[in-house]
Amino acid sequence: MGRLSVEILAHTPTPERAVAVAARLCYSPRSVSELAEALTDAEVEKLVGKITSMGHFSTLEHAVFTFGIDGISRACSHQLVRHRVASYSQQSQRYVELKKVEAVIPPSISKSKKSRALFEKKLEEIWKLYGELVEGGVPAEDARYILPNACETKIVVTMNARELHHFFALRLCTRAQWEIREMAKEMYRAAYAVSPLLFSGAGPGCVRGKCTEGEYCCGQQKKVRAELKKLLA
Repeated sequence: MGRLSVEILAHTPTPERAVAVAARLCYSPRSVSELAEALTDAEVEKLVGKITSMGHFSTLEHAVFTFGIDGISRACSHQLVRHRVASYSQQSQRYVELKKVEAVIPPSISKSKKSRALFEKKLEEIWKLYGELVEGGVPAEDARYILPNACETKIVVTMNARELHHFFALRLCTRAQWEIREMAKEMYRAAYAVSPLLFSGAGPGCVRGKCTEGEYCCGQQKKVRAELKKLLA
């Protein structure tokens, strides 16, 4: 069945320096090239740290990251594309005739042998019907109407660092749906590896201070902090 895989395909070269130059330019009479050459690594680190700690994220939009994501369900990708400040290219069920369809099975179903068996049986019936429709001359773009939300998909996602902070704030929270939260963890791990300065402190409100979920707070702030810290170890 589907297995989650997340990798960074491309990103802004020296993203932290790009952000620092943009931030310093706002308050400097010097040219962009002069600033880029003059800023030391220590100054970049200090400036980016100040920006992120103060929440002045507009200059983070100059750093862009592209992710290749495999093994998520259509149910997950439907949630993902609701983040509108991003670009998406997804494997088409209209133009790609599915020969061997994989599916994502939720843990709540997998933990029960009976539930998993029923789920897999129904999936097999669906895949069989899909194949019969295509073999019978029904276009793949129409046969796909029978396919479930569990159907695995692949997608390329591009977000700037500011939107990634927003995405992580929502999707690393325990209130996020389990699958997109697992995907967000892997995206967070990958982004942090490239640019720890930009993503230090990223995550739900409880990572930096008080939970922002109000009456819906899970009450597990310490656990969430420890989980995200372990993720980056």
